[in-house]
Amino acid sequence: MNLEKELDLAKEAALNAGKILKELYLKPHQIIHKGEIDLVTEADIASEKTIKEILNKSVIAPILAEESTDIKLTQNKTMWIVDPLDGTTNFAHGFPWFCVSIALWDKDNPLIGVIYLPIFNECFWAIKGLGAFLNGKKIEVSDTSLLNSALLATGFPYDVRKYPDKVIAALKDMIVKCQGIRRAGAAAIDMAYVACGRLDGFWEIKLKPWDTAAGLLLIQEAGGKVTDFSNNKYNPWIKEVLASNNKIHKEMVDVLKRFHQNYE
Repeated sequence: MNLEKELDLAKEAALNAGKILKELYLKPHQIIHKGEIDLVTEADIASEKTIKEILNKSVIAPILAEESTDIKLTQNKTMWIVDPLDGTTNFAHGFPWFCVSIALWDKDNPLIGVIYLPIFNECFWAIKGLGAFLNGKKIEVSDTSLLNSALLATGFPYDVRKYPDKVIAALKDMIVKCQGIRRAGAAAIDMAYVACGRLDGFWEIKLKPWDTAAGLLLIQEAGGKVTDFSNNKYNPWIKEVLASNNKIHKEMVDVLKRFHQNYE
């Protein structure tokens, strides 16, 4: 497998999809509700179509994409994992915190990760074993060594209205331990920001593989750590994620481990 060639393909797909999102941004949207607060727009569909057309030039892997593929596709296969628009609610409201996320997954490891923020023209990418980059410049996680000095990010699951108590309890426990918490609504960007040191850590529950697959590799290649809340090995099919610069990871685990559970 020529990973450099596949990376070029993933970048091409992300940049072309991002161009579509930028063109549609701030225009009237066709909004469909997948759930009570879970949206999909015409931009999600158009972005995914473009990504799949480009990735299909590669014969190495099927595509697991948010809007058109069965989530039951096993994690033990080689596949592309695609989120054509992470931050759809933000996009629909004209809030510029959204991205395209593409990962190449091989059985139990990410090989390639690309996250592109079209409004900011920032392209994060990583190849396993070769580091993580932002617009061609190598990136690393932050040096923050104490949770008390850390800026963190989190997110709320789409069923938070039904089950708010544990989400709010975790937020309450963490907010008194760190310097600050941001909740901007796009997990892939949160993870990219951990990778480049703009954030020191991130946690969330009930995410999907396309939310975290690319960010997982970015953080690993930038020197950070990603686990579940009990410090167990993470993969994108696990429904709780804890990411950090590694230096504050134990302190974050100490706060969140009581919220660890096995989700259906």
